Amino acid sequence: MESVLDLAPEAPVVPVVVIEDAADAVPLARALVAGGLPLIEVTLRTPAALDAVRAIAAEVPGAVVGTGTVVSPAGVADAVGAGARFLVSPGWTAGLLGAMRESGVPFLPGVSTTSEVVALLEHGVRDMKFFPAEAAGGVRYLSSLAGPLPQARFCPTGGISLASAPSYLALPNVACVGGTWMLPPDALASRDWARVESLAREAAGLRTTRGPA
Repeated sequence: MESVLDLAPEAPVVPVVVIEDAADAVPLARALVAGGLPLIEVTLRTPAALDAVRAIAAEVPGAVVGTGTVVSPAGVADAVGAGARFLVSPGWTAGLLGAMRESGVPFLPGVSTTSEVVALLEHGVRDMKFFPAEAAGGVRYLSSLAGPLPQARFCPTGGISLASAPSYLALPNVACVGGTWMLPPDALASRDWARVESLAREAAGLRTTRGPA
């Protein structure tokens, strides 16, 4: 199965989107895609999330839309039914991992400890979300994993900013980062899609070489 981290190999940042109004989904996604960030994670944190995924999947052909905050097999089914092309979880259990595997779409299970990484590798999963990145040890922690566990590849998310992203992207085991800084609340509230596009373009400029293949 294709990896989430290879769905948009030129995008160094995955926008992590919380959508309160499904009517904003399409213009927001278009702004992100125009700015060079086609891989869009819509979190399942609001009642509008699944409708937003449906709208983006149907109306923004340049977007690769997926869902985040997937925490149950039911959430997996709902997301795939809405048109999600990938799944991201903040953590994982055997049941959730099994449902994501059976979904037929790429998935990125979340980890925050070495033991969780080793357990996923034992299950044949090499690509993971590192969450919450800054709170769980940040760049120094991920750097320390590269030696003993070079086969693991990460998308760190949680507390990362435009200023800190380059330090993560410089690590050999980091393929991309997740972030929200290109989606400031005031820009979303005012529907300033031009500003979102500009911030996305700035984030897309943070190019990186992929981690271990």
